[in-house]
Parts: sequence; structure tokens; C-alpha cells
Amino acid sequence: MTDTALRLPTRDDLRERARVSLERVGAVLPEGEGLTARTPVTGDALFSLRATTPDEVSSAVGAAAEAFVAWRTTPPPVRGELVRVFGDLLREHRTDLADLVTLEAGKIGSEALGEVQEMIDICDLAVGQSRQLFGRTIASERPGHRLAETWHPLGVVGVISAFNFPVAVWAWNTANALVCGDPVLWKPSEATPLVSIAAARLLERAIEAVDAPRGLHHLLLGDRAVGEALVDDPRVALVSATGSTRMGREVGPRVAARFGRSLLELGGNNAAIVTPSADLELTLRGVVFAAAGTAGQRCTTLRRLIVHRDVADELVDRIAAAYRSLPIGDPYDEKTLVGPLVNAAAADAMTAALDRARAEGGEVVTGGRRLDGPGEYVEPALVRMPGQTGVVREETFAPILYVLTYDDFDEAIALQNDVPQGLSSSVFTTDQAEAERFLAADGSDCGIANVNIGTSGAEIGGAFGGEKETGGGRESGSDAWKAYMRRSTTTVNYSGHLALAQNVSFL
Repeated sequence: MTDTALRLPTRDDLRERARVSLERVGAVLPEGEGLTARTPVTGDALFSLRATTPDEVSSAVGAAAEAFVAWRTTPPPVRGELVRVFGDLLREHRTDLADLVTLEAGKIGSEALGEVQEMIDICDLAVGQSRQLFGRTIASERPGHRLAETWHPLGVVGVISAFNFPVAVWAWNTANALVCGDPVLWKPSEATPLVSIAAARLLERAIEAVDAPRGLHHLLLGDRAVGEALVDDPRVALVSATGSTRMGREVGPRVAARFGRSLLELGGNNAAIVTPSADLELTLRGVVFAAAGTAGQRCTTLRRLIVHRDVADELVDRIAAAYRSLPIGDPYDEKTLVGPLVNAAAADAMTAALDRARAEGGEVVTGGRRLDGPGEYVEPALVRMPGQTGVVREETFAPILYVLTYDDFDEAIALQNDVPQGLSSSVFTTDQAEAERFLAADGSDCGIANVNIGTSGAEIGGAFGGEKETGGGRESGSDAWKAYMRRSTTTVNYSGHLALAQNVSFL
């Protein structure tokens, strides 16, 4: 650990960075009251912005519903052209967006650029998908009949995103929704309005360039009331919400009460199993990034390390040494690997969790200290625990890695699965049988299961999401596009005779 947290940019430096990036993408700040743009880099307030009112949310939904009428009958490859142009603009302004991601989410440069790359990647995938919104032909039991399944645009899509991936998750939803024929309304995190304004402006420019309906996208800035207006509006066919399990418990039932659809990406309490045969050098690299990257503020962050007793001491010593060498501080510094927590509440939650861990018999091997100075910079903490106690079963959105030991591989899988969340998981092993056992139906119960890589860093091509209290939603690749469409089963009778199914005789 270094003391780079004490050498940070000034508030004026950060304001100027924001202005330059926004100017380059062609965005104008909606100055006013209701929302404050802050930066975790120093903890400073940067700009006062005008928030969207609930009445404006309703008007935006109405405009999106109107745009849907035209967009749903636009050929999908034409819809894909909009996403292609958007992807090109993202390439052109990759560093501008990444700079704003660092400013508001505190991500180091490579991670911020990686997030924007995810946006570009999903655009590429969605453009191809626009020519492959496949249905299927089904064998009919009646002669002279064709039975088929087709997919049609669903309607207006509302996206509620979180601070830790302020633009990538929105892009996952938006690129898929647009090629599927759906307009999008976006309520970003209150912590990340600036990068949201920039990203939305680039999409607006793409919409203008291809002369698509102007109501296809709306940015809704504001607090909980804005999100609630979106969640409760019956004209919003799908609400895709990313956040805590607590948030999902509120959003899901409210959308269901009006018979809308929800796509929930919620909490994770991700584990990696390390077996006696594991390559410990590879394991070390995978574990340290997964646990300390993004200052522990990913839904896929590694939070539990389940290590075989024979290799636990050696691996813990290696991780502790690596943690002590991590440069912590200014995320704009190329040497920094761990940036700030998003705010003081996150740092307080980390301190409270470590206090609970000690009270439950845990030993803090290294880390956990809050650094002096502006911003909330902390040392990633490594904690040995006697068992999977209360605090270990909960997600703390901070860089805390709990270490548990096991003797039998079935015991390790049981520990992996014995938490309420089910997002991401991994096993480090060179034993093929252990790898296959982990991936089997009675192995990991998570939506993401990895072998010899960490729990974070999913690729665009696969569906992203998890089970249990993670919400069950799937975004990004594979057939996640189906969430943004409605299914229609059709039967065509070309026989000239009326034949009823199941040999029913009526007339």
C-alpha cells in the first residue's frame, strides 16, 4: 500500500476534466436544482443539476410509447443501423466517457476504459443480433397446418442502473432493446449523472444521424421518486433494475402488481474454491483482482475464498503480501490499482462489517484501514473466519475477502452454495473431475460458474445474471434479447379443411 491517496487532483481540476469531456461529446449540463454531481476521487460536489420531475417522467413515457408505434414496424436490420452508429460514436469518444467513469465511480483508468469497451462490444453483438431475431417452426399434429413461434417488440423499456457500472449495464439493456424494437427510458444512479448525460448525448446523436424517432430514448435524472414513477407506470412494459437485493424486493412486486415484466440484477456474495491441485500463482492473480478490483464495488466481486486446509496458509500469506503492495489512491494515476469507495456510507459499512467479523471470531490478517485525507480510500481487507457466520453470508459492497477452509470437495461446494445470493462463482483446480463436478447440476448454483479464473470480468457473449436473491434476470449475450420481446405462437391452416387439435370433434 502506498500513500498516493494523499496526492489527489483539486476540485477545480476535476470540474475542468468533466467540462472538457462533456464538451467533446456535445453534451450540455442541465444546471439547476435537485441533484448534485459529486466525485469520490476527493469527495467534492462539482455541479448542481436540474432533476427530472415525476410529471416529466410521465411525459417521457408517453413520448416513448408514441415512438414505439413507429419503431416496432421498422425492420430489425434498420434498427441495428442505429446501434452501429452509436457504437462508432462510443469508439470515437471512448476516453471521454472513461474519464467521466473514473470521475464519478472512482474506477482506475484501465477499468474505466474496460467499461466503455463493454458498451462497444454489446453494440457489435446487438447489430449482428438485429439480423437473427430467430423464431422457430414447430411440428404440427394436424396435416396441412404450419405451427410457428415468432418474436415481436415488447414495448417501452425502463432501465434503472447502479453507480458501479454507470454506463455499461445501461448499454447492455439499450442496445438489445433498440434492435428488438423498444424505446428506452433511463434512470441512472444519482451518483453518476455526468457520465450518464454524456452517454445519452452520444445515443441522441446516433438517433439524429439515422433519422430514427426522437422519442426512442429519454434520460431521467433524479432521486427515488423518479425511479418510482418509472416502476409504477403501466405503459412501461419492462423494468430492468440493477442494484441491491433490498431494492429488488421493492421493484419486483410493484411491477408485478400491474402485470409488467421486471429484469432484476441484484446482490452477489461470490465465492472461489481453491483445491490442493490449484496453480497458486494463477490463483493469486485471479483472486486479488476479483477481490480488490474496483475497490470491491462490483456485483461480481470475490467476497468468499473457500480454500483447502492443505494450501490455506500458503495462499493467505501470498494474498496478504500482494494486498500490502497494492497502490491505493488517485484513480487517474496510472500506477494506482485501488481507487476510492463511492462515499462515506460505503466506508462506514466496511468498518462495521470488519467489527462484526472480529466479534464472530474472525482475524483480520491485513488491511481494513481508512486512509487519511479527502475521499474514502481504504486498504483491501483479508479476513480469516472460523465458519460461514452472519457477516460472511451478507454482501458488503467494499473490498473485504473472507477466507474459509474445507477438507472435502463436497463440503466446499456446500459452502459455496449456502448463501442467499447466486451470482458468480469459480473454482481453481487442475483436476478435471473437480472442475466438471463444480459445473454439474449439483455443483455451483450460480448464474456464472468459472474454472481457473476469478468471479469478475464476464464477457459480452454470454448471458449475465444470477439466481436466488440475485434476481434471476439475464442481460447481455446469448438469448438475453428475448427479455425485450414478446412471443407469439401462430398456426396457419392451408389444408382447406378444419381439423381441431387433439382430434376433438365438434361440428
